[in-house]
Amino acid sequence: MLKRVCRLPPRRSTLLLGPRQTGKSTLVRSLLPRRSWSVDLLQHDAFLRYSKEPERFRREVGAQVRAGTRVVFVDEIQRVPALLEEIHGLIEAHRVRFLLTGSSARKLRRGAANLLAGRAATRRLHPLTLAEQGGRFDLERTLRYGSLPAVVTGSERDARELLASYAETYLREEVQAEALVRQIGPFHRFLEVAARMNAQTTNVTGIARDAGIARQTAQ
Repeated sequence: MLKRVCRLPPRRSTLLLGPRQTGKSTLVRSLLPRRSWSVDLLQHDAFLRYSKEPERFRREVGAQVRAGTRVVFVDEIQRVPALLEEIHGLIEAHRVRFLLTGSSARKLRRGAANLLAGRAATRRLHPLTLAEQGGRFDLERTLRYGSLPAVVTGSERDARELLASYAETYLREEVQAEALVRQIGPFHRFLEVAARMNAQTTNVTGIARDAGIARQTAQ
């Protein structure tokens, strides 16, 4: 496993934020003690169970604590923001440390993440830095594909496939599912044009023309 420079507080509950595929879950799992309990909200049954009945999470954590668990890991907490209220109360009531990961800070802000202010430290995990890549660093490859861990460690073909899937997931999970835009097709075209324009002088009229959208929309 690649060594990351991000360090989590050894005793405090922590909310680890960062884009998808940056290695948040891998980092947290590498730090979990033997007596820990994990909840993966990407699993559909867990998502449905706690979305329907957030207080069930409180009961289950209580049972885990009584059994000796001292660390609880919740992956992709932004999928069920209501759990943050339960976690707030659990931190107050029990000597239990929560390690939470989230790939959408926007969803958390909308879901009352402020309830954890002062109760949990916040850390951010970004794609791999130069120091973290070490001898793997390739400037041309990094400029072309970025530095997500799977991109850096995989083949060039793997990098292209992962980034294509990454873009599709972003459009589906972060844009379409939240109804941030009315029409996903024009937005998809806009993303491609914006990528080609990276590091160039912004020409809103040209972007709008190439994306097939109104100038005001592009702006």
